[in-house]
Amino acid sequence: MKKSILLAAGMLLVGLTMAHADATKDAWEANCRKCHGPDGKGDTKMGKKVEVRDYTDAKVQAEMKDEEMIKAIKEGVKDKAGKERMKGYAETYKDDQIKALVAYVRAFKK
Repeated sequence: MKKSILLAAGMLLVGLTMAHADATKDAWEANCRKCHGPDGKGDTKMGKKVEVRDYTDAKVQAEMKDEEMIKAIKEGVKDKAGKERMKGYAETYKDDQIKALVAYVRAFKK
């Protein structure tokens, strides 16, 4: 009986983790891919236009701090002249979803 309960709990946890991963990928596809690309390299027409960084580059990853990434996702990014380069998603995603997006970006590192 205990084994069955533990097995069921484990399967539920795996299922929830997979669903969370799918939701994060869906968020990336819906809102990030256009500029950052499917692989995080930023090798897209829009990515080149707004000069996004290559998230597969270990040096770029090392320079990025999680707190800065969270702030950028929540509040958006503006250039030096104050023009919006990326809109903010504070109204779209909850904190745990934003943290999952940061982890998703971290996974691009080679």
